[in-house]
Amino acid sequence: MIKTRLTLCIILITATLNAADSPDLQIVTRIRQEGFRNSKVMEIAWGITDLSGARLTGSPNMKKANEWTRDKLTEFGLANAHLESWGPFGRGWSSESTSVRMLSPDTQQLYAIALAWSPSTNGPVRGNVKKVKLAAKEDLAKNRGTLAGAIVMISDPPELKPQDKAALERYDEAGLEKLGAYEIPPLRDDARRREGAARREFRKLLAQFAMDEKIAAILQAGRGEGGGLFNVQQSGTWRDDEPMGVPTVNLAPEHYNRIARLVDAKQPVELEVDVRTKFYDEDRNAYNTIAEIPGTDKKGEIVMMGGHLDSWHSGTGATDNAAGVAVMMEVGRILKSLGIAPKRTIRIALWSGEEQGLFGSRAYVAQHFASRKDPKDPEQAKLPLGQRTTDKGELVVKPDYAKISAYFNIDNGTGKVRGVYAQENAAAAPIFAAWLEPLHDLGATTVTMRNTMSTDHISFDEAGIPGFQFIQDEVEYETRTHHTNWDTYERLQREDLMQAAVVAATFVWEAANRPELLPRKPLPK
Repeated sequence: MIKTRLTLCIILITATLNAADSPDLQIVTRIRQEGFRNSKVMEIAWGITDLSGARLTGSPNMKKANEWTRDKLTEFGLANAHLESWGPFGRGWSSESTSVRMLSPDTQQLYAIALAWSPSTNGPVRGNVKKVKLAAKEDLAKNRGTLAGAIVMISDPPELKPQDKAALERYDEAGLEKLGAYEIPPLRDDARRREGAARREFRKLLAQFAMDEKIAAILQAGRGEGGGLFNVQQSGTWRDDEPMGVPTVNLAPEHYNRIARLVDAKQPVELEVDVRTKFYDEDRNAYNTIAEIPGTDKKGEIVMMGGHLDSWHSGTGATDNAAGVAVMMEVGRILKSLGIAPKRTIRIALWSGEEQGLFGSRAYVAQHFASRKDPKDPEQAKLPLGQRTTDKGELVVKPDYAKISAYFNIDNGTGKVRGVYAQENAAAAPIFAAWLEPLHDLGATTVTMRNTMSTDHISFDEAGIPGFQFIQDEVEYETRTHHTNWDTYERLQREDLMQAAVVAATFVWEAANRPELLPRKPLPK
């Protein structure tokens, strides 16, 4: 009899939980109708990419994008749209032009882009090319006094092979099933972080060495598959306490390799390099764009959504991450169009500084929800939070920490949403599975307990706040667009972004209206 009562009790509890988290199908229908019949997602993406341009944190274009998104969210009817400063970040930077020409033994215009925070050449400079290994302290000592006035190649020539797989990547059923299976994480190994810290320290040494030796310019090979596609990030620094280095450019792999072969064959190569960049010191802060849909009876509680607005400078940051920003702004527009206020306040945040280390979202979490004391280890205290290995510092929570239910993020390109990472939150997984039920016909089917790293939901997750990233089809993200000069409006897929907005809007609405806050994992140690 006791066993029967216990079984009945379990059934009733399960039924209650399922009822509480069964999606409101009337609202799901309205979200789908608005998202598929009246979408503005491509219009939003155009404003972020073509209109605003590349959006390096601290640059005028980034501020322009902050202001454009703020005004667009206001136009959509969201409340309290504003820019929220964090920082100081440091020096702003933009690239005006880069030209690299071969003068001998042949003449050729080369494909080149200056790396972020590279200084200018102050007019065209000509010099002979030297191919030198500068990968460790001993390399610097060995080459001291030999490179003045030279244009120096420091990358190994990349090997380019025909592509052995299609650039387009989407999940099939087998891939989703594999992703849905949890993988036990390996034992914690801080070797990778230590290696990263060592690379950052060596970059400072190399920058100072290049300045001291009066190197005219540095050439690096842009990573990529060739054919005009290459990866461009940073060489210089936004910080005042680090050496700026010398003008540094990435060349298309084919052009870099030609020069390397000529130099290896003892053929003198002369180049002309003209790098024109600009630094901005008037405003050392950076900004996040924030707006809200106010709640009703639970308006003091918050559900957040967002993506990072900043980008690198060689393209217009379309898949990384105008796609995610446009989707989340479209979510705000869709939900506002329903004409029904959610129970909890829904807040959108468009971050800056993500590419430099999740700076904008980490600062926001620290300002509003929870911060960390300085680590006891003085060496760890010198490092940004994301680079600390053995001691992150004690977590100190603020009053609003208890009021935030969850943060949802999109930042894996233009691909459609196929599900969600539960970030090892077992209590959240069945809730998400229920919310996905009416979206299976859109291809959104999978909840995985796995962690996924490296974007702004981590700023929340590492503070013990439920932070989630959606699973997306990669499309061309890793093969062609991530941090490359091809990351432009043309790579965006309209139907995928519309689908992503409908799925994300469903999750945000359900989170804002369920009886309780979403369950949390234990506080991080």
